Amino acid sequence: MRPRPTLRSFLLSAARVVMVTLLLIPLVGACSIMFFEEKLIYFPSKYPVGVWDTERLSGWHGAVAARVEDAWIRTEDGLQIHGWYAFPEQPDGNGRAPRPTRHVVLWFHGNAGSIADRFDMALGFLEFPARVLMIDYRGYGRSEGSPSEKGLYKDARAAWNYLLKERGHRPEEIVLFGKSLGGGPAVQLATEVEPGGLIVQSSFTSIPDMASRIFPVLPRALVRTKMDSLSKIGKVKAPKLIVHSPADEVVPYDMGQKLYEAAAPPKAFYEVPRAGHNETYLVGGRAYWEVLKTFVEGL
Repeated sequence: MRPRPTLRSFLLSAARVVMVTLLLIPLVGACSIMFFEEKLIYFPSKYPVGVWDTERLSGWHGAVAARVEDAWIRTEDGLQIHGWYAFPEQPDGNGRAPRPTRHVVLWFHGNAGSIADRFDMALGFLEFPARVLMIDYRGYGRSEGSPSEKGLYKDARAAWNYLLKERGHRPEEIVLFGKSLGGGPAVQLATEVEPGGLIVQSSFTSIPDMASRIFPVLPRALVRTKMDSLSKIGKVKAPKLIVHSPADEVVPYDMGQKLYEAAAPPKAFYEVPRAGHNETYLVGGRAYWEVLKTFVEGL
């Protein structure tokens, strides 16, 4: 005859169920984050969302006359990525001609949207004057493929080669600019080539560091995407400018400080007070652009 369950045995069984459930919840959550990891990192906008007409973008923008051209770039793994190659113009007897420039900024954007959201940022560099190549990573805008850490590094290298081979720029003329997520491919590329300079704005030390801030219970070892700029930036020989704001609500300010501390000279740090993650150049205003211009012209 089977003994009748007591209240004590019932409570012990219930406690075991609760303990197993509590253990499974973070495990299931961690597995879900791993499975959807790239969906949690990359938020691309795809063509035709945004303004893509280069003729519409070309022309006068306040005091700046811009010429914007489509750049179609082939990566080493056979994908075609898209970007804009922009340069300032000046009036001449036949209309407008390219304005003389010394540098070109190779611009890597953040994790959301596309270059169609960011042309106003390029105008600031054109005012220096400098040329700009803005690219959309694979899976963004008009670029083929799907984003991944290794893929973004290949896209960055392909853009570098495009500037050398298709546009005739010398390595010392090229300034790498990485905003937020773009800091990852910018720093990685700067360890592979010898650019004139490197600007890292509102960027992180690594993806696992960011994941630990957002999901404290997630074991770092489970994060496959690394983008470990902190361990790499010390290898970059080019002059470096790190830009960050204490008011950044996305990437903690101390990450920008740590990147600066880990960087080898020559280096500089510029703080933009009261600027949210996507407001740095807006809040920084003329002073912000003067700092960037002084850095680029001093290379």
